[in-house]
Amino acid sequence: MSVVQLSPRVEELKQVLTDFVENECIPAEKEYREALGTGAQRWKTVPPVMEKLKARARELGLWNLFLPKEYPEGAGLTNYEYAILCEIMGRSHMIAPEACNCSAPDTGNMEVLAKYGTREQKDKWLRPLLNGEIRSAFAMTEPAVASSDATNICTRIERSGGGYKVSGRKWWISGAGHPKCAVFITMGKTDTTAKKHQQQSIVVVPADAPGVTVVRPLTVFGYDDAPHGHCEVVFDNVWVPAENLVLGEGRGFEVIQGRLGPGRIHHCMRSLGMAERAVELMVERVQSRHTFGRAIAEHGVVLDYIAKSRMDLESARMLVLRAADMIDKVGAKNALKEIAMAKVVVPTVVLAILDRAIQMYGAAGVGQDTPLAEFWAGMRTLRIADGPDEVHSRQIAQLEIRHQNARKAARLAAKSKL
Repeated sequence: MSVVQLSPRVEELKQVLTDFVENECIPAEKEYREALGTGAQRWKTVPPVMEKLKARARELGLWNLFLPKEYPEGAGLTNYEYAILCEIMGRSHMIAPEACNCSAPDTGNMEVLAKYGTREQKDKWLRPLLNGEIRSAFAMTEPAVASSDATNICTRIERSGGGYKVSGRKWWISGAGHPKCAVFITMGKTDTTAKKHQQQSIVVVPADAPGVTVVRPLTVFGYDDAPHGHCEVVFDNVWVPAENLVLGEGRGFEVIQGRLGPGRIHHCMRSLGMAERAVELMVERVQSRHTFGRAIAEHGVVLDYIAKSRMDLESARMLVLRAADMIDKVGAKNALKEIAMAKVVVPTVVLAILDRAIQMYGAAGVGQDTPLAEFWAGMRTLRIADGPDEVHSRQIAQLEIRHQNARKAARLAAKSKL
């Protein structure tokens, strides 16, 4: 649902994408899971149905919709327009985003390369990512430090032999397990004596570079999220040429802020799609099951669950659309409060909706026969991923105090002129 009139092109994309997700992606979820197999096979397999759906998405004009219109490589959409479409993809979070080449962490990494990459970096990595030939990972979080404060990152990126040596241990690196993962966008420190936010740099590390070791996949509430996974990765004196440095030494924070702003909104967009599917499943369930002589839907508390879910979902959507609109109009840097509010509110709201849906399904809601349990696990993780709620809430409060103080100062200045 949009609060503004969408262009005829976006309306058409919306309809085509809806048909693709509902009639091709969601029905393919069972086949996709089964094709992954078991054990080590899960990390070596790209289910054939995914490649088939990628080809279909290209054919339908649903490829690379995420990249904003300021980039020539993109589909020419605004962030607001993409928000409408990304929500639809979220209904089949396992398949649709990747089928349309719009899945994390590739979207953020492609935006980094499109925004900050040199021509050589774009030719070498951005082009194959845009073509869906390779996958990627973003390596920032570390087990030894509280990585919600990125100034704590201690992986070292040191000059060596006309290039850089990367040494450190990372974990929860999404995408690192995928058999097509070819590159890590990696954050580390190049100068520990520089100012606090100028110590960090970003380098591109090929996944097959000597010294790169994927130690193990990590599970999320028991889910391994194969084949992309979330892995622990060691960089043991990994040498990369100087041209792999992104933007320049000491500019890592600038790069990750440019990456994480729109990326956080993408997660929120997809989450709304998951919530919509959960509401549909909940309504279907409560009308088809009976307890104590009546349909579950006839019990007052159940009606309350449905009403709250719809109200919560509509409110959360408005926050996301406002944040996307602000990014379009004033840029991500000037939409920090709106982005942070969406990032905090959406996972909380969607978790509550999922919890109600699970409750209506009873034992079936926590099993593998519906997507609800897996949705819940991913959504609970989102309250930590890309920054925990507490960090975003802190930023919201600081920005609000600054805003109120500025308003007060303006009023006093105007009053003094009277």
